[in-house]
Amino acid sequence: MFCLNIFSFVCLFYRIEFLKRWRIPIAILLVIITVLEAYYLLSFRRESANIFWLQATASLVGVSFLLFSFSFLYFLLRVPLFVIPFNASRRQALKYILDITILIAAFSWILKGFIGGFSKPIKRVVDVKVSALSSPISIAQITDAHIGKVLGYEFMSEVVDITNELDADIVVITGDLVDLSPEAAKAKLEPLRELKSRFGVYYVLGNHEYFNGNVQEIIDLVKSFGIVVLENESVVVDGRINLAGIYDLRGDRYGYFKPDLAKALATRNNDLPTILLSHQPKVVEQITENDNVDLVISGHTHGGQIFPFGLFVLIDQPYLYGLYKHSDKTQVFVSSGAGYWGPPLRILAPSEVVKLTLKG
Repeated sequence: MFCLNIFSFVCLFYRIEFLKRWRIPIAILLVIITVLEAYYLLSFRRESANIFWLQATASLVGVSFLLFSFSFLYFLLRVPLFVIPFNASRRQALKYILDITILIAAFSWILKGFIGGFSKPIKRVVDVKVSALSSPISIAQITDAHIGKVLGYEFMSEVVDITNELDADIVVITGDLVDLSPEAAKAKLEPLRELKSRFGVYYVLGNHEYFNGNVQEIIDLVKSFGIVVLENESVVVDGRINLAGIYDLRGDRYGYFKPDLAKALATRNNDLPTILLSHQPKVVEQITENDNVDLVISGHTHGGQIFPFGLFVLIDQPYLYGLYKHSDKTQVFVSSGAGYWGPPLRILAPSEVVKLTLKG
């Protein structure tokens, strides 16, 4: 974050002439922000960390990223001012307009981010064609709730209410449910008992479940709420679809609770379409045509959460947000998720709970 703040000062604030008298205060402010961001990076996994300071310093991380983004944009937009042969007075006027515009845009974008971050999750309905499906079936997806020190019982209750309003046949939770140890998370997850569906609620691990205590304890906790945990296995739902689920790809790195796609698909009914739950969409890199997976339902990316951060997410994940046709056989749906992680900002990646209506 130190480098981002230095870049913002050198390439934006220092270059704006009417801020000349404020350069030293701005520099001091950026140093203070950097120190507070260091506090966040050192504290966000400590359950004893103060919630107010944790959220405030996390917010600064998002602000620094956005200031860096607009500083880089400003750096690029200034190039024509020196390349195109304007006269001095016109160049000065255009630069002044650019300076004013970039500052207004930057702080408007930051405000938009906070409004998005603190907004109630929206309900989104998406139709998906699954050719082998005998009759329509609906799936409500909760993902990336990130119940933790900041997002707690009230947020989980709100997400459950929204999900129940969608009135889906099946509810799936595709990982990153908690950012706490199982003991600390239990009370905050109690609203999960109120989830309603016709054919059950199903859950798969996300990468954050590996960060916060014993994975088996998290699995046992989720099961205690009457939720089916798919552990590299598949089940037939209402005689219409195979619903398969795997451990998160993080398990390969940690060496335990490792995902096993072949095992998950081994017991399915080959006469029915297969829906695969995987927290990370890049599982599609392991899927072949012979696997006959019709739809992968994922989260993990947060839709980028803070545009343009999604451009960096695409370095790691093949899909960012929405419905994609991966191959002639396989489609992928990626939700932007219900909660947020880190900065409480969302830009062009709304907090959501999705209802997928599968049709033949």
